[in-house]
Amino acid sequence: MLVALGFTMVALFMVLIMTKRLTPVVALILVPLCFAVLAGSGTGIGDAVMDQIGTFAPTAALLFFAIVYFGLMIDVGLFDPLIRLILRVCGNSPVRVVIGSAVLAALVSLDGDGSTTFIITVSAMLPLYLRLKLSPVVLTVVANLAAGVMNIIPWGGPTVRAATALGVSPSELFNPMVPSMLAGLVTVVLMAWALGVSEKRRLARQGLELGLELDVDTVQTVETRELVTAGGPARPRSGGGSGGAGGTDGADDGMTRGALDPDRPTLRPKLIWFNGALTVALLVLLGMDVLPLPFLFMVAAAVALLVNFPRPVEQVARIKEHSSSIVSVVSMVFAAAVLTAVLSQTTMDVAMAKWLVDVVPDAWGPHLAVITGVLSMPLTFFLSNDGFYFGVLPILSQAAAEYGISGVEMARASIVGQPVHFTSPLVPAMLLLISLAKVDLADHHRKVIWRAVVLSLVMLVAAVATGVIPLG
Repeated sequence: MLVALGFTMVALFMVLIMTKRLTPVVALILVPLCFAVLAGSGTGIGDAVMDQIGTFAPTAALLFFAIVYFGLMIDVGLFDPLIRLILRVCGNSPVRVVIGSAVLAALVSLDGDGSTTFIITVSAMLPLYLRLKLSPVVLTVVANLAAGVMNIIPWGGPTVRAATALGVSPSELFNPMVPSMLAGLVTVVLMAWALGVSEKRRLARQGLELGLELDVDTVQTVETRELVTAGGPARPRSGGGSGGAGGTDGADDGMTRGALDPDRPTLRPKLIWFNGALTVALLVLLGMDVLPLPFLFMVAAAVALLVNFPRPVEQVARIKEHSSSIVSVVSMVFAAAVLTAVLSQTTMDVAMAKWLVDVVPDAWGPHLAVITGVLSMPLTFFLSNDGFYFGVLPILSQAAAEYGISGVEMARASIVGQPVHFTSPLVPAMLLLISLAKVDLADHHRKVIWRAVVLSLVMLVAAVATGVIPLG
């Protein structure tokens, strides 16, 4: 009963979001509550939700102050040189722009924090996407895929969880998986290339439909030249359609508005070295993990506000400027607490996991490592990493031990599903990504989920081919 209710709840939730019948916040709250009633949960569900909200509060605080901090750094012009460099490197080519987005996201992901990765990637690339009329959905897709592959680095979280759950060394787990990770990154670049080609063709078709005599490369060459030489965004052409999706046309919030405008009043060129040093120090401390991440962002945001905007009225104005992004992502984080609470309070998550383990035939026992790699995709999408690695993986590993499959091999198999996990609405960083880019969750999921599945399968095949995960 619980298994059926659990899978039905998740399916209904996804259908309602992807068909845009409900907003993600509404669906995350109401759909799980309806199924909690069907599962027989009483008033205890309220306490469970409050407990989850308390658990999610540090994440919400992290995202709140991360948006404020990096929004301020965009306002004061810290990323302007980086964006202009990307413009010069990518030029007028949609293909190079999309591939550059994927490479940038992968490089920034080395700090192990998905939220930081998406904030920097979106802030650097979204103005260029909007001016060249590329779909922001493409940006969120390639950034999500690249970050998902890089999420298996030892300091990223899943690898440490898997190693801890099965009592193995993180380095012994991760180091043999480097070829698999590289195969995943190559696949991300190929997917980015294909998406870039698709965008170029779409823009060319739109140009023909508008009766334009210039081809897409010529049009974008002109716009890119304006961007680079003026040091700021080209003015939108009258009558030009935007390639955005899910309400991204003319996206103009505080994270992207005039991100390269050389005349914006918030620029602080004399403080660029201070702001750069502050940001580097923040990222170093994030990587060292010596202090809680929300606390680091709180302090950094306060210092940045005080130094760059010493007047209280200016500080209030800066926070208000980024309030729409803050409200959007924080509300989804707290709404996701309802779904997580219902899954755990009703024990649907445990029932679903055990059912998936039980349906594996005994004859498939020698292949449990590969099966675990496949199961890690849906299970880490529907469950938290903690739930999967500390609840499900030990059960699978105990069964696999009977067939001579070691714990470290099972641990390696368990992390190949991270590209799919990173697309889950239970991942706050992904919610931050689509919020900053003003992309609809349904539009993002339609393009990213199947690609993430392919990506995870590529990583699994590469791991099997190199012998770090046994086929049987």
